[in-house]
Amino acid sequence: MKDTLGVLLAGGAGERLYPLTRDRAKPAVTFGGIYRIIDITLSNCINSDLRRVYILTQYKALSLNRHIREGWNIVGREVGEFIEILPPMKRVSENWYMGTADAVYQNIYSIGSEQPKHVVILSGDHIYKMNYERMLKQHRDSGSDVTLATILMDPSESYRFGVVEIDRDSRITGFLEKPQQTDIRSPYDPTKISGSMGIYIFNTDVLIPVLLKDAEDPDSSHDFGKDILPKMVDEYRVYSFNFVDENKKEALYWRDVGTLEAFYEANMDIVSVSPVFNLYDSEWPIRTHQRQYPPAKFVFAEPGRMGQALDSIVSSGCIISGGTVKGSVLSPDVRVNSYTEVDSSILFTHANVGRHCRIRRAILDRDVHVPEGTTIGYDVEADRQRYFVTDTGITVVTRDYSLFENPVTVDYFTSE
Repeated sequence: MKDTLGVLLAGGAGERLYPLTRDRAKPAVTFGGIYRIIDITLSNCINSDLRRVYILTQYKALSLNRHIREGWNIVGREVGEFIEILPPMKRVSENWYMGTADAVYQNIYSIGSEQPKHVVILSGDHIYKMNYERMLKQHRDSGSDVTLATILMDPSESYRFGVVEIDRDSRITGFLEKPQQTDIRSPYDPTKISGSMGIYIFNTDVLIPVLLKDAEDPDSSHDFGKDILPKMVDEYRVYSFNFVDENKKEALYWRDVGTLEAFYEANMDIVSVSPVFNLYDSEWPIRTHQRQYPPAKFVFAEPGRMGQALDSIVSSGCIISGGTVKGSVLSPDVRVNSYTEVDSSILFTHANVGRHCRIRRAILDRDVHVPEGTTIGYDVEADRQRYFVTDTGITVVTRDYSLFENPVTVDYFTSE
């Protein structure tokens, strides 16, 4: 991987993950208690020995920048390794990033200055485990100009992803961006379709002229899936790499957590007795930056007032003080007070739930303080009057919603 450069796209506005992305970039959203979403892809890079990575940021990137600076300064700069943030510099354009391809195009000088033979394009908002070195080996062995990582999925999911047509030699002969339905089937499994995972390996001498041509096209939306890849299928050697999952489970695991429902389900996937997505595999570690907190504590062992957590992830600094937590994910420095029940929920850092509360199927954002006796997640219509509720009934509570009995000044400048 020494002649390969990673380009991680982390500049999306994350509108479908609102309100969690109101004050932070989507890749900076907390996942699995102690992680940020971007940690999953960056861990894949380190585990794949990909140690030259540019992170392209754009919207609300303060907490993301801080997290990368504090937690990912781990590679050997003396030997040319780096994990580096590239904000929009408008070096070749007066616009903000107008699409995934345009984001890479606007950093074409930074990419060229590293003189890589190959460029791996990655997304910062997916949950999966993948060895990019395997993909690069196939890319080289096949003599490919471009290789797309693809995953088998049910045909009913075609409207959500780019669908590729693949011949028996794994060469891609067609690319459809999010078709409502398709008769295309995968050669890897004739009952499935092969969907694009948004992971691409380009030969640099192919990528740069393609980006330059696309930038000059006034009719292009400057997106890899919509514009670049469909046009390349006929002119270049474009191949599929069928996803090899390092998660070591029967079912392949790859989640696009771009919506609140997908984000919620991905968190619920890790709290079961045998987690669907395994955070505890020492052979494929997921790393992050953690602030210093004391150990988690569970207090009171009285009838009806027992501090306990079942089938849950409880991070450092948490105090379960006479409350009960079930099937939930608690980030650092969360407090659940006496006679309170928290069920199937996600609590971000510094959340505090008062006594005699009932919380179910909810996401509590950072610094949310729930007053005593509050019920959330049991009456959807009542919740809609005060909080953000998804179509599937997941309640999202942020720190400025009308949660408080008395007016509260919210400090928007506190650290993430």
